[in-house]
Amino acid sequence: MFNRDNLFGGRGQPAPSPQPQQPRREIAPPPAQRQPQPQAPYNSRQPDPYAHQEKERGQSRGQGNMGRSLQLRPAKSPDNSFTFGNICAVSAQDIPPAQDGDTHLLINNKYVLSARPIAQFPRGQISLNDPQRTWMGVALTDVVDVQAYDPFSQGAQSYLGSMDIEVGFAGKKATDIPYDQDELAQAFTHTFRNQIFAPGQQLLMDYRSIPLRMTVRTVELVDISSLRASKDDVQQSTDQHSRGILTPETRVNYFKDARSPIALKGSTRRPAANSIIRPDFKFTDLGIGGLDKEFSDIFRRAFASRIVPPGLAEKIGIQHVRGILLYGPPGTGKTLIARQIGKMLNAREPKVINGPEVLNKYVGQSEENIRKLFADAEKEQKEKGDESGLHIIIFDELDAVCKQRGSGAGGGTGVGDSVVNQLLSKLDGVEQLNNILLIGMTNRKDMIDEALLRAGRLEVHMEISLPDEHGRQQILTIHTTKMRDNGKMAADVDLAELAHLSRNFSGAELMGLVKSASSFALQRHIKGGSVAALTDDVADMQIRMEDFLRALEEVHPLFGVSEEDLERAVEGGIIHFSPHIDKILKNGRDFVNQVKTGTTPLLSVLLHGPHGSGKTALAAKIAMESQFPFIRLVRPVDMVGMNEIQKIQHLSKIFTDAYKSPLNVLVLDNIELLVDWVPVGPRFSSAVLAALKGLMENKPPKGRPLLIIATTSERTVLQQLQMYFKMQIPVPNVQTQAELGVIMRDSGLFSDSDVQRAIGEIEESVGGRGVGVGVQQVLLCMQTAMQDQDRTGRFVEVLGEAIADNGGMGGG
Repeated sequence: MFNRDNLFGGRGQPAPSPQPQQPRREIAPPPAQRQPQPQAPYNSRQPDPYAHQEKERGQSRGQGNMGRSLQLRPAKSPDNSFTFGNICAVSAQDIPPAQDGDTHLLINNKYVLSARPIAQFPRGQISLNDPQRTWMGVALTDVVDVQAYDPFSQGAQSYLGSMDIEVGFAGKKATDIPYDQDELAQAFTHTFRNQIFAPGQQLLMDYRSIPLRMTVRTVELVDISSLRASKDDVQQSTDQHSRGILTPETRVNYFKDARSPIALKGSTRRPAANSIIRPDFKFTDLGIGGLDKEFSDIFRRAFASRIVPPGLAEKIGIQHVRGILLYGPPGTGKTLIARQIGKMLNAREPKVINGPEVLNKYVGQSEENIRKLFADAEKEQKEKGDESGLHIIIFDELDAVCKQRGSGAGGGTGVGDSVVNQLLSKLDGVEQLNNILLIGMTNRKDMIDEALLRAGRLEVHMEISLPDEHGRQQILTIHTTKMRDNGKMAADVDLAELAHLSRNFSGAELMGLVKSASSFALQRHIKGGSVAALTDDVADMQIRMEDFLRALEEVHPLFGVSEEDLERAVEGGIIHFSPHIDKILKNGRDFVNQVKTGTTPLLSVLLHGPHGSGKTALAAKIAMESQFPFIRLVRPVDMVGMNEIQKIQHLSKIFTDAYKSPLNVLVLDNIELLVDWVPVGPRFSSAVLAALKGLMENKPPKGRPLLIIATTSERTVLQQLQMYFKMQIPVPNVQTQAELGVIMRDSGLFSDSDVQRAIGEIEESVGGRGVGVGVQQVLLCMQTAMQDQDRTGRFVEVLGEAIADNGGMGGG
């Protein structure tokens, strides 16, 4: 209950004109309409316009000799009602009793306390208990300056929206029973209602016959009309000059005093005092494209349980997740997600450490570096218990220090094993930490020690895969926002089309695509003959669609389509010289749809036929027509110079990369050569064969179907090696003179008369037998004939020699 006319003296901030006596007003519930009256600064050099009014009021109350401030000497509290009520006792002759509640005093121009004048208290003294004297830094032998304090001197925000209080036992009397925070807060509000509190203030409270010592850490000041409003209207402060009035609506948050054995139960009605999520947090503010589902899953698994009030979480038995592993191809946004997590947190920034930084050449220092990461979290949990804030540790390149124990990581000294052991004990050891979230990132999940991946440690495994088409468009939109907002992107730029063309680009590669397009646009404004001078119209530069298309030719994805290899394999296109070719392509499209629709998640197809029959070109054509995000051509030449172990690792990595995309095709060209088969002996690598058979028969992860297309000229060899395929497609040679004529006309090198002449001469030379050579051999004979003036005659000659070498295949 406050009335400014009842504050003694009304010193220091007189109103501009005399005010009539105001009716008394209650604080609880405080009137939202009350506005502080404008106050004029007091100048001691000018006469006090209210001196006569103050004198009259003082004389009417029996204190005619009272000045603007009093010099009082501290004394002990008269009884426990003052000690545990946070109230000062003063003499009624020094300070007159207020008719509508306790008087508020400003002590030493810095500290505000509530005072209760009593007739029996000695004049010239003010009672201060030990916590109050400690807070103000005064002794019983000191003299303090005391004057009236207007609780509304801070303007509209004179009320407490919330308080953070540290609590502990005040003496030897204690209990092991945990205190219910909600009940303790209710008792605090009832005991100290309408008092003024500021950060740093210390006080005593008798709760259930046990004295408690409390220290105000922070306060939130609000306007009276905003006590139930959003947090946009409040400001949190630790400044000791930020004072506010305690009301029934004030939210009181308790923290455990680290020096006291007091135990606090989590609140069942309010979230933890250190809320980890900003109330205004939005996923769109993170600037992460194509990872909405992944980020939502991370939020659900790692943060949702921590928003629940601690007491309720304890009743349900919710266990917080203490570790997340983000894995996937490079450049997909793992580090970006971890970096942006700090934006959704309410206060504390995450600790970021790179794996190699942990290792140290000195004995025991690597383990010490791990312990230092968790030291702050351990300290805060001991101090605050369930109310401790969340400590996030981001561990990049986790595989650098957390390899499988016993693998020799750490140079054979066992340092790597010790680091893993230390990390395991901190995450889920004897003394568990509930205020820790470790986010590990790696490109090689298979290298990390299994014990680190179990439940209770890095239990959430989140794959950050390559973005789909919608995700790529989101990422391109993010990276082109500035140029679009500033009018530097031409109207013809179609981000949806670019997203379609950039199959299997990672987020980092899409950023590189935008950089490359910008460089092409800038190139138009470079003066000729100079690489440093720019034209005058460079300020009008715009990035066009043609710049992005040129950039697509320059920037290629690390994972995905082996476009150059596939295009070389189909160089010149597919010649449909026979109905068999159309049937092979149709069967290939059916197999692609079978995998695409998820009917068969793993399908292996073998194209077999004579050497040069076009198997590789047909396999590459089927793969390219599939439009799958991941297409890889695996050739024996890619593994030249590798030993068995290296070949196995190379093949294993190819299959692992294939599982990172939603749809995948692997073309294994000349598969018999991949296992080092040679006809002399015969010989082959049993280790590579076993690895390849295992990889081909291993089902891919759910939602990652795989089509394997293999080619071979040695079908019987594969049967002997027991390499089986679910589907087999024979690829025949050019058999008839009619098929040969189709190839000659398709080349555009021969006229109809030349074709008729060549067919007639070849038919006469083979004596009615079939052609029986591969389409590649026919094309090579054409290229040889081009060097002769009589190209038709030369073509017939070289092709006849090829037919003779092959022995003819007959009509079949």
